[in-house]
Amino acid sequence: MGLFKPILFWWYGIQLNPQFMGIDLKFFFVRAGMMGWLIINLSVLAKSVQDGSLSQSMILYQLFCAVISDRGLELLSTTFIFSFLTMVVLYAAGCRSRSKGSSLKPHITGNLIHDFYILDYFVHEEYMTSTYLVFRGANKQKHIFKQNPKALIWGKPPKVIGGKLLASGYWGIARHSNYLGDLLLALSFSLPCGLSSPIPYFYPIYLFILLVWRERRDEARCAEKYKDIWAEYCRLVPWRIFPYLY
Repeated sequence: MGLFKPILFWWYGIQLNPQFMGIDLKFFFVRAGMMGWLIINLSVLAKSVQDGSLSQSMILYQLFCAVISDRGLELLSTTFIFSFLTMVVLYAAGCRSRSKGSSLKPHITGNLIHDFYILDYFVHEEYMTSTYLVFRGANKQKHIFKQNPKALIWGKPPKVIGGKLLASGYWGIARHSNYLGDLLLALSFSLPCGLSSPIPYFYPIYLFILLVWRERRDEARCAEKYKDIWAEYCRLVPWRIFPYLY
């Protein structure tokens, strides 16, 4: 494959920490993307306050995004393709869906921003909090296990297969529980917009396709790398992402 092979490995994440002129490219694209996301959101918030259209759904969405952009991704292991798409693809769709019709006609977007009953507000808040705990907990457990394989998981000694694979905590529920947290959290960003338009749901749909594709590649790579150990892990933890579904 010549010159194309190292470029392909870099794109798919085979190279762990690709750098250019001393700059960590994965870190740059993810962090720049997350900061830009927050700045765009705050701009939309300022416009809503200015024109008097600030709503509960807008407040919820701003809170969700502020939390995830500040604390959500420091333990996330990702590939360059994921980092690049986070900054480029999501901006193209996100800026349009969050603008409440400023770049799309109202009859296409529908009423994306609306107020809730107080019960709806707390349901959305509790759902986001729960999904954030899954998202952060799964990634944190993996990080802790890599640092100290004997560290307690949910207050108990970890179950380890072949001395290499964690099968406790979230990783005893699904083999890619970090992807489960990702998908549930992505959905929590869209739910405050209601069901009047499919546009706010671009992100969770896009992420679902991307992560299922990535999970398939992860499965093949792990089966080749760990062999019998991976087969035993699959027997103990049969669910890939969604417990009892997939």
